[in-house]
This record gives sequence, structure tokens and C-alpha cells, in this order.
Amino acid sequence: MKIGLYICHCGRNIADVVDVKNLIEYFKDKVNVVRDHLFMCSEPAWEMIRSDVASKLVDRVVIAACSPQNHEKFFRSALETAGLSKYLLEIANIREQCSWVHGKNKEEATEKAKRLIKAAISKVKTLKPLEDLKFEVERSVLVIGGGIAGMTASLDLAKMGFKVYLVEKEPSIGGKLIKFDKIFPLNDCASCVVSSLMAEVANNPMIELITYAEVEEVNGSFGNFNVKVRKKQTYVDWEKCIGCGACTTVCPPKAWKPNEFDEGLSKRAAMYIVSPQAVPKKAVHDPELCVNCGKKKLGTRRFLRGGKEYLTPCEKACPTKAIDRSKSWNPKGEILNFNVGAIIVATGYKVMEKETFKEYASHSPNVITALQFERILSPTGPTSGKILRISDGKKPKAISFISCVGSRDVRYHTYCSKVCCLYLLKQARLVKEREPDIDVYIHVIDVRAPGKDLEEYYIEARRMGIGIIRGKVGGIEELPNGRLRILGFDADLGMPIEVEVDLVVLATAIELPEDSRELARKIGLTVDPSGFLKEDHPKLRPVESTLTGIFLAGCCQGPKDVSETVAQAKAAAASVASLLNKEEIQVEPFIAKVNEEACTACGICENVCPFNAIKVKEVAIVDERSCKGCGICASCPAKAIDIQGYSAESITAEIEALVG
Repeated sequence: MKIGLYICHCGRNIADVVDVKNLIEYFKDKVNVVRDHLFMCSEPAWEMIRSDVASKLVDRVVIAACSPQNHEKFFRSALETAGLSKYLLEIANIREQCSWVHGKNKEEATEKAKRLIKAAISKVKTLKPLEDLKFEVERSVLVIGGGIAGMTASLDLAKMGFKVYLVEKEPSIGGKLIKFDKIFPLNDCASCVVSSLMAEVANNPMIELITYAEVEEVNGSFGNFNVKVRKKQTYVDWEKCIGCGACTTVCPPKAWKPNEFDEGLSKRAAMYIVSPQAVPKKAVHDPELCVNCGKKKLGTRRFLRGGKEYLTPCEKACPTKAIDRSKSWNPKGEILNFNVGAIIVATGYKVMEKETFKEYASHSPNVITALQFERILSPTGPTSGKILRISDGKKPKAISFISCVGSRDVRYHTYCSKVCCLYLLKQARLVKEREPDIDVYIHVIDVRAPGKDLEEYYIEARRMGIGIIRGKVGGIEELPNGRLRILGFDADLGMPIEVEVDLVVLATAIELPEDSRELARKIGLTVDPSGFLKEDHPKLRPVESTLTGIFLAGCCQGPKDVSETVAQAKAAAASVASLLNKEEIQVEPFIAKVNEEACTACGICENVCPFNAIKVKEVAIVDERSCKGCGICASCPAKAIDIQGYSAESITAEIEALVG
């Protein structure tokens, strides 16, 4: 056995803290080859490793560098190209686990690096040549979320010949963007952009659109995920429903509630269609809101009048008999099961509720969120695009927009929500274009407008007479006359200010929805410190999740504008296609392996396996496709199961080297 140790300086990231020369001197008699390089992840360093392996100088490789998450596949390829099993490699992380956390103590950092490298050397001695597992691949994809990201990814995949299951929790696709009036920086029509995509998705034969549904379970692994989806009950026969809306017009006012599509600024009935542009345009019945229109509790069809069966108003109004209140509908809906090769999560975002911010007079109907103001600006909104206060239907004389409400705030979120400055500028400009006599102010910590055409967009807003007040707003007072007094600070004047307006628009922070967090828990995705779904690597693998075969797109991964969202969705679709566009896939072999001679068929491993990957007959049998290599089955009392690449022998060797 000939071991080669390759130590990376990582520019100055490692070498400024860890004494690389000391490491070389220490290990030169403990391994067969020791080399260092300024950047071990460079092509010359890769060739150096490949050459040493090909010339038989080494047959085991240890890399002392950064996290294996970054470049492990790159180093493996050097071994594989030289004809050696790529799994005879071990990486000692002396950057994230050493130099980056011990920068103030170089001597101890160097000593820790020695121990980490010794552990890697001890483990690599125990490794055996392994080969990738090969499986047939399902040429289909699950896309979760029907917003701009989900629709874009679905269409791209469908055009490449993949079957797509697009699951959306609402009765219609379109996401948040279908609620908007315009999109910055061109102020082009949001509906024109989204509606065509919605129609294209609905009419693409390669896309199976599953709306008003949620993913309940995901089992299996990359190449063959088994998905369980619950399609919620609509209480309307969608095969017959033509989306005419007749049922919604006869639903009595007492069966109304705040309309979710209008962000609570209007009301909807118990029978409703999500929006005028809904796709699919189908009615949904809300049984919790329904008042049964005077029917007795004992049933839905109770008596005859004039020899005719009694019908509710919505049943009478429906021209296609899609509503049948006498039918026994299953309130739990319908379960759908299917297999896919990969998954794209594009579940979008939510904005913080205004009620969180009591200091901003959030109880006032004249304090609204920016998403609510989008509905006011929209021609399909509660005011048909006219700039009016919902509280009294009057045109405001002055409007203040407040940015960073919940963002860049240690009480809530320290991150910037990225798009708030620009969409407030957009909304302010639209107000000035439609009603030039309205005074418009934007209160900002500072204006952030990075990117193509965006600084010019900001400059044009200033030219239109929009007041930009740089300073944090401390609070809002509601005055007896119904106006609102903003108590702020003008950093340019260097003094406190008061501004009286008729309407306040809050740019509340973008967050990951709670149901997306629940989805992450169900399928094992990681949530980052900011609360969004974590990508595998922010630069090298920005659309890949931490789980192989599951990809991210859109604002569920972090705040972004429409252009970035579409670009990421296309990147996710391309990444999926590059993996599934083969007859078979290769998977790392780090799965459970049973020693049949030692196995006593006690069944403990079968009971503890969270993935149902082990069945015990005469001996334990591992389903290679289902096994995730979690290692729980190593609780075997007979020590008959090990994880390939992470055997008890390997782990023991590492521990002994670390503490020795």
C-alpha cells in the first residue's frame, strides 16, 4: 500500500494559518509521497495527482484541503482517469475545520491539521476498491410549485422530452406573479408574461398538471423517487366544470370571507374561482364557509317541492351539473402515487404579515403591505387598478412607502430581501404615472439597485418627483382625521422628521412559507440560517439541494427577482436533464452491506431502517436502491452490517488517530 498526501495552500486561506512546511516535514516519513500546491483544485495539481497514481507511485490518496463538499468529485476523477478506484481517496478538511476557525492560534491550528490528516491516512488504509451502483432511471420529473419558477422548469423539461408532474397547492398555477400589475425594470405587463406561460403549461401533453394538491411523502432515491400526492377535495366535478362562474354569483353574502387572491382586500364566496386568469379555471367549494343556504343539518337534499328535488342556488346556477351536493364526497381528497427520477422544489415565498409590526399602526386599514398594493394597482384587483384607499374608496393625497420592514432588522431577519427597493420604486412610479398630483415618498435605509438598467430605473423615479427619504422609520401614529403621521429620521438632513400621508405601504420581508418548511422536513432538505432551503454549494452547485436528485428554483432558495428566478429555473431543468438523459444512472456505493455468515436474522436492522430498505428472510437483504447509507442498521448486535466506505474498522481507525 502506497499512500500519497497532497496538501493545499488554498491561496492564503490555509497557508496563512496552518504551517504547510511543518506538515510536509512531519508526514514525509509516514507516507510514500507528500506534495503541496497553491491551489490543489487547479488543473496542474489534478494532473500531478493523476500522474503519481498512473505511474504507480501511490495507490491511496489523501487530500488535505477544503471541505469534500467542494471538490471531492474533482479529485476522484483524477484517480479514476489514472485507472484507480475513485473511492480510494480521503479528504482531510483543514480549511473549514481548521484554518478558518483557528486563525488566531497558528500553532494549535497546525497541530490540529496534523491530527485530521493522520485520521484521514488511517482511514484510507482501511478502504477497499468500490464501484458505483448502476440503476435504470425514471425519465420523469416532479416539480413542486406552480409559480414562475415551477412553470419555467416544467416547460423546459417537457420540451426536452421528459414527463413532468407539476404539483401546485392552490387551485390554479401562476404563483405570486399573477397578482402583480407590472414587472420592473421595463414595467411590462405581469399578466401578459405569466398568462401565456400558464396556458402553455396547461396545454403541454408532457406536463401533468396537479393543482389543489400537496406532496405528502417522498421515498426512494435519485433516479427512482416514489411520490405520494394528496389532491384536496374541490366538491365540484372538474370534468364537467367549465369555469363560467355562475355558481360564485349566487352564493349568499353571509358565506363570504377575505379573498386570498386579493390579499384580503376583497371578499370571496364559499363557491369561488381563484382569479379571472385561473388555470385550470375551475370552481372550488369551501365547506367550512358554506352556510348550506337554509338546508337542515340532516342532509343536503332534504325535501321535494312541487314534485321536484330541492337544489341549492349553486346547483341551480351550474349549467353543466358539475355541483352535486347530494354526492358523498371524500373530504380527504384523492391520493396519487407515481415514480420520478428527479425533483425540483419551486415553492416560492411569503411576505411577513403587517400585524407583526405594531409600531407601524398595523391595525389601520390604511396601512397595507406592498403585495396588497400590487392588487390595488392591478386591473383585476379590488379597485380595478384605480389608486384608492380600500377603507373608504377615496383617492389618497399622499402615500408613503416604507422599505426594510422585517428585513435588515436584528429583531426579525438580518438579510436583505433584495427586491423591495426596486418594487417600491416601481409602485411609486406607477402612482406618479397614473395620478401625478399624489405626493409620493419612499423611506429607505439606503436604495439598493444593483444590476442591468436598475440604477437608471432609480434615477428616473427621482426625476418624476418621488421623494426618497434616507432613514429608518421609528413608528406611525393614526390621527383623528384618518391620516397617518410617520415618525422618521432623515439621514441627509440629520434630523427627525414627520410626514403626514393617507396611505402607507410596507415592504415586508420575504420568507420561506411554513408549508415549505414542512415539505423540507418530509423529504430531508436542509434549511439555512436565513430560513430558506439550502443549496449544496452557493457558487459551484447553486441549484442543487443537499440531497442528490433534488433541485431548487426560485425564492424558496432565497430572495430574487423575476429574471433571476427564471434563470435559476432553467438551470435546474438543465441540471436535471443532464442527469436523467441516460439509460442508467451511477450512484455512490455507500450503502449497507450484510455479512451473511454473521447474520442471525434477528430482524433488528429491518425494524430500525427508516427507509424500509432491509427485509429479513434467511438473512438480511438490502434493497440497494432504497438504502440511503444512514448507518442506523449498524446497531446490529451480531455486527453483521457495515456501510461500505464507512465500516466500523474505518471509523475506529480514524478515532484512534485523532485521540492518539
